[in-house]
Amino acid sequence: MMGENRAKILTIRWPLLPLLWVVASSLSFGAGTTTRASAQVQHTLAPTGALRVALYTGTPTSLVSEHDLRGVGYELGREFARRLGVPFQPLVYPRNADVLDAIKAGRADVAFTNATVERAKDMDFTAPYLIIELGYLVREGGPVVKLTDVDRPGVRVGVSANSTSDTLLTRRLKFARVVRADTVAMGIRMLATRTIDVYATNKATLFGMARKVRGAKVLDGSWGQERHALGLPKGRERGLPFAQAFIADATATGFVQAAVKKADVQGAVVANSSH
Repeated sequence: MMGENRAKILTIRWPLLPLLWVVASSLSFGAGTTTRASAQVQHTLAPTGALRVALYTGTPTSLVSEHDLRGVGYELGREFARRLGVPFQPLVYPRNADVLDAIKAGRADVAFTNATVERAKDMDFTAPYLIIELGYLVREGGPVVKLTDVDRPGVRVGVSANSTSDTLLTRRLKFARVVRADTVAMGIRMLATRTIDVYATNKATLFGMARKVRGAKVLDGSWGQERHALGLPKGRERGLPFAQAFIADATATGFVQAAVKKADVQGAVVANSSH
């Protein structure tokens, strides 16, 4: 992990945490189940002895910030470690692209991200736990006031570099110009300084960005959706059933919904078996 995008390891201090790790190994996943994490599953999913959960800042779907420990990915990662019976080790990156690189290289054990066909080449995914619309955030006084205004000559569309929006809109937009931002924070600055006209990503992130740009608005309608799931590095298939059971229980029992509420996520719905 070299350069400015090196992960920051958050130190979480809870007096009762060691006890929780012991108790977690005997917890069941929910009504009617007695699934436990065997030593083999623990070693498969957390080979270093702690669950290294890759997160990135700037979005409530992962982690709001290093100083505001709210985020669906953060809550799910902490709970997954508890149920697995190992310490929770959050690895915080500035970009989702860094999260994906860490998983691919085996420097992290778990990521909570959009499950795409392309990412499935490097990761194994559970069923989705969150469905989020993709949309646009527009600046006040800009040339875009509705969805059909976006793909026009002269319109500058900001995206997070190497993101789902980057991949899809680079292919789809025929007239507008795609402008890449390294981080969500940079995208906010670009919109505020009128370097771009709109920013494209999932609406959960857009609503959070809108609070930081005066007069900015999330457009009605969408141009796609993201399906967020728990992802594991390739080669850890033995741990996938445990991860699948965790996500199924977390969605069925309301844990995901509680995490969504705590992180103040907008524009998303909790997935279920029909998704």
